[in-house]
Amino acid sequence: MAGRAPGAPPALPPGLLYLLRRLGQLVPTVLTVSLLAFVLIRLSGDPAALLLTPEATEGERRAFREAHGLDRSLPVQYLVFLGNLLRGDLGSSLWQHESALRVVLNRFPATLLLSATAIAIVVVFGLAVGVVAAMFRGTALDWFVMAGVGLGQSVATFWLGLMLILVFAVFIPLFPPSGYGSPAQLVLPAVTLAAYYLAVTTRLTRSGMLEVLGQDFIRTARAKGLGERATVLRHGLRNALIPITTVLGLQIGELLAGAVVTETVFAWPGVGTLVLDAITRRDYPVVQATIVLIALVYALVNLAVDLLYGVLDPRVRVQ
Repeated sequence: MAGRAPGAPPALPPGLLYLLRRLGQLVPTVLTVSLLAFVLIRLSGDPAALLLTPEATEGERRAFREAHGLDRSLPVQYLVFLGNLLRGDLGSSLWQHESALRVVLNRFPATLLLSATAIAIVVVFGLAVGVVAAMFRGTALDWFVMAGVGLGQSVATFWLGLMLILVFAVFIPLFPPSGYGSPAQLVLPAVTLAAYYLAVTTRLTRSGMLEVLGQDFIRTARAKGLGERATVLRHGLRNALIPITTVLGLQIGELLAGAVVTETVFAWPGVGTLVLDAITRRDYPVVQATIVLIALVYALVNLAVDLLYGVLDPRVRVQ
């Protein structure tokens, strides 16, 4: 094999090249999302008509639009927005009169806490229940689990949240129905947000485990006297995790985006309720900042999932 030419810079490791290439792919993703957010939010109407009083004169409305750059054509507005985005400036909130990014970041910890708790519920219980259902396939326990999975995938998040409040905050007052600040206030919204994804993960884990447990290497491990628990956890679950990891990565992004309904039901002061208020008030910068931030988090999570493949299965490592 030909050696490196004298004076040539050292070649980067393949893994680092792959990481840099994937990071480079984040740029068109964020730009595309920002363009869609920019166009769609401006279809909702004129913010001057909502933010100013009905008694405002046309001159006052015109001055408002000029002050916020809304009097320019849409292409010019987008180019200005894009230039500011590249500098990390997502504009100022039309309603709160401060940095839109700061407004979103102030609410982001609450959404992150809710989503992280929901993800923990999904991962821990989804994997555990799915493995148990696969090990006891065809039994009453398996039937009960799959019935719960079907229910979890069919119940609307809004309805489930209201039912949990009715049962566990009104009839049996174990948890507060709303608020933010204590672990007890986190339970009901986290369970509500996790329910659908818990059902999906349980079903995928069960089907993945059933497929893996029928493979030759599992029969070989059992023939060599390896215990059932070690066989299932060390060999079965590790191989079944590969497709499940892909779905979990997608679910994290969906959880962040889907937190709007849950946060609304439980009056949770997160990004979901913020963006809903911003859409209602036509606060363009806050909506755009929220969408761009969630898109960036979603892309980074999927990058982390891709890198995790190499840990779970050496066959998919970058050559």
